[in-house]
Amino acid sequence: MPYGRGSRLLLAGHASLRIEVRHLCYVIAAAQAGSFRGAATTLNVEQSAISRRIRDLEDRLGVSLFVRGHSGVCLTNAGQSFVGRARGALNHIRHAASDAASGGRGEVGGIRVGIFTSLASGFLADLLRTYCQRNSAVRLDLVEGAPAAHLSAVRRLQIDIAFLTGTPTADDCDREHLWTERIFVVLPVAHELAGRRKLTWNDLRAYRFIVSECDPGPEIEDYLVKHLADLGHHPSVERHAVGRDNLMHLVAMSQGLTLTSEATTADRFPGIAYRPLSGHLLPFCAIWSRQNDNPALRRLLSLAKAMSRQQPDASGRTGKADGERRQVKAGAAAIPGCGEPSQMPDQSP
Repeated sequence: MPYGRGSRLLLAGHASLRIEVRHLCYVIAAAQAGSFRGAATTLNVEQSAISRRIRDLEDRLGVSLFVRGHSGVCLTNAGQSFVGRARGALNHIRHAASDAASGGRGEVGGIRVGIFTSLASGFLADLLRTYCQRNSAVRLDLVEGAPAAHLSAVRRLQIDIAFLTGTPTADDCDREHLWTERIFVVLPVAHELAGRRKLTWNDLRAYRFIVSECDPGPEIEDYLVKHLADLGHHPSVERHAVGRDNLMHLVAMSQGLTLTSEATTADRFPGIAYRPLSGHLLPFCAIWSRQNDNPALRRLLSLAKAMSRQQPDASGRTGKADGERRQVKAGAAAIPGCGEPSQMPDQSP
């Protein structure tokens, strides 16, 4: 904190006693220099200002802080006590100002993030890992949940940002498309389709599927029914009261096939294989409230947008143009809570 003219914060310890921070600075500087002239030179102010302000302070305190002489000044007993306390007060003020500035820049504090996808791999995992590395003093709280619950929490400022599939909308919220993921079919390693490099909807029409009763199971079921019904076939889909991990084990036991996003394929389960569903990409976006003034959120958004620009598009190029990103958004006609993947050229594993 500078000790010059701008230090005008008032300290009021008593109704009749008002002390400006610069008064403390003048006293400390004079004590260190041993003269008002030396203090004036150090602080780059007029010597008369130093002398006058210290005299005013002594009058307010009702005690002399300095013994004045031709060779300079020295502290009285009261002055020594005052300077010791004054140094502590200024240190506290400096720390408070530094903490406030760090919080304002998003360097400290916390951020609550709603997620609806795996952190096993992919863009979101890379984003949060990089953010934590660059902002180690910021506490990151992850909240798993369904899209509808996340949207409500974002609007009520209960979470700062949510990463969701499709193109969800919410009042007073902003949204940014960030990345896409391929959709994979999960099947037993011994399944007759496991030997294929990629699969199509026509390949899947005759098989039974299983989904979890909890999210995103219902959205996957809706997605299966929609696409297989377009081929004139109503799929067999069974719901199971298990989480994702146990659902994978049921697939390995040949209880049925299921679908998953690309990020989850980094998780390995014995007895299962992942095969990409040809021609389908699932868009992901971030959504946050316009009323949210958390600086840590702004730092995360800035990093997310920068990393998104480095994501390869369908042709393998990086730095997607705004027009390309709008096309991805327009192609993502949302299904309940999940979002319809856009029809894009196939990418091999």
